[in-house]
Amino acid sequence: MHATIHGERTLTELDFARLNKLPRLNLPPSLADLLDCAEVTSSRAVPGNIVTMCSRVEIVDAHTRRRQTLTICYPEEAKPAAGLISVLSPVGTGLLGLKVGDTARWQAPNGEACAAEVAAILFQPEATGDYTT
Repeated sequence: MHATIHGERTLTELDFARLNKLPRLNLPPSLADLLDCAEVTSSRAVPGNIVTMCSRVEIVDAHTRRRQTLTICYPEEAKPAAGLISVLSPVGTGLLGLKVGDTARWQAPNGEACAAEVAAILFQPEATGDYTT
């Protein structure tokens, strides 16, 4: 039940700081790895094609080609049925820091290998001038 960190990931300084405040004992190993390896940039400098916290993204399942819209959120805001996916989930960790065109890979709770392409970022707080969300 984990995401696989592939390639370079970018986090904003604010996302990095907030995620590092989550209890380390509860962090999935893949998120801990992401925090250790990610490129960190200022919220004002992050490109609009990067998945940041609170971003709403459209993904395309690599196997079924099904499109889905998800918002990456903090654990207390998660409502999977409404498309609000916790950053602590395999999908959330798999998407965070990727750019449009990248493929997220993770393992479902049943052990199935999953993959989805980041097709579009429909909303990114930083792109709208919101550097505090």
